[in-house]
Amino acid sequence: MQIDLSGKHVLLGVTGSISAYKVCDLARLLVKAGAQVHVVMTPSAERFVSALTFEALTRNPVLTETTESWSSTLNHIELGKQCDVFVIAPATANTLNKLSKGIADNILLQSALAFKGQLIVAPAANTQMLANHYTEGSLKMLKVNDIEVVEPQSKTLACGDEGNGALADPEEIFFHTAKALYKDPFWSDRRVVVTGGGTREKIDEVRYISNYSSGKMAKAIATALYLRGADVCYITTKDTIGLPQSIYTIEVEDAEEMLDYTVDAIRVAKKGVMSKASMNSSEARMLIQKTPYLFMVAAVADYKPKFPQKGKLKKSMLGDTWALELTQTPDILSSLNKDGIHTVAFKAEMDSTQGLENAKALLQQKEVDAVCYNLLEDAKSFGGDENEITFITADETAPLGRADKTTLAQKILDHAKVLADD
Repeated sequence: MQIDLSGKHVLLGVTGSISAYKVCDLARLLVKAGAQVHVVMTPSAERFVSALTFEALTRNPVLTETTESWSSTLNHIELGKQCDVFVIAPATANTLNKLSKGIADNILLQSALAFKGQLIVAPAANTQMLANHYTEGSLKMLKVNDIEVVEPQSKTLACGDEGNGALADPEEIFFHTAKALYKDPFWSDRRVVVTGGGTREKIDEVRYISNYSSGKMAKAIATALYLRGADVCYITTKDTIGLPQSIYTIEVEDAEEMLDYTVDAIRVAKKGVMSKASMNSSEARMLIQKTPYLFMVAAVADYKPKFPQKGKLKKSMLGDTWALELTQTPDILSSLNKDGIHTVAFKAEMDSTQGLENAKALLQQKEVDAVCYNLLEDAKSFGGDENEITFITADETAPLGRADKTTLAQKILDHAKVLADD
């Protein structure tokens, strides 16, 4: 899933940890996404990875104690002014403790102290060093001061100890960086439920009824919402490979299970929502949760076997022909209580003459606020990396054009803002 960071400038700080080599992959991801990457390294970091390595990866000069120049912008004051976000990865325990106290005794910490934008740290240290009460206190202080912490992993560390302290995956740090650059006040901290994938209706223990839905559009929507700062609950029948780890995901199988979890997710999303008209003066001083959204992207099977079987049905028992009795699955959109939530449905059609009208009719039939209409050619249209979407509300029919699903997801979120009254 390609995330576009063209025109963005990232300052990448590297400290003296054995995991410094992993940051080369982070630099590659950022450059591939179109960002201009500038690197600042502590003297200890240069013991693990050379400045020349990062210069080759980023095509930009690297700021170190020996390269700092006051005749150019390659210094701890000016370099940060060019950048939209500052990511320190790996951040050693020493760096975390100094950073929380405002100590600036090396070129990286001086750059951090002078930086005015969003600061992100990805700790990497021995388990006991991170668990030390001084380091724990420093991490709390950093979070209080709105510095984002990308939590480390638990695994076998370079020192041989088993536990928490390994640097987060470069892809996860990349997602946090992109989120800082994409953050949208409208979507920030808004609770959103997204459903995706085609449901699988059990025939027996090895067979099921399903459809060609790949789940890619739903995954793109969930990722786009995460990048804009939303609190996303993603309910899917497909894998979650490539998604940010901090997206809360629920894996389901059939329509009944998807309905149950969607109802629960919406109930949680609505919790604490209060209409402005009902607020008294004391309540007005409280933080009011934004109205949540539901993006119903899943392709729910219309029918399921009436009598799903345990075990595996034998072909010898079934004979030359097999009549499978089906019954309708629950209509999830019609079953949901949509009060207090903005709902966007997705409609795939293959009828070029009536497809658009069928999609428009969904507004009243399912009582939804908007419909994303996708006209398909045939079964081969499923699973591709591109779609053509028309965003439909009671007031407009807006063609979003044909594009990759990541780009379309961003366009859909822009149009979905018109549904809100908060």
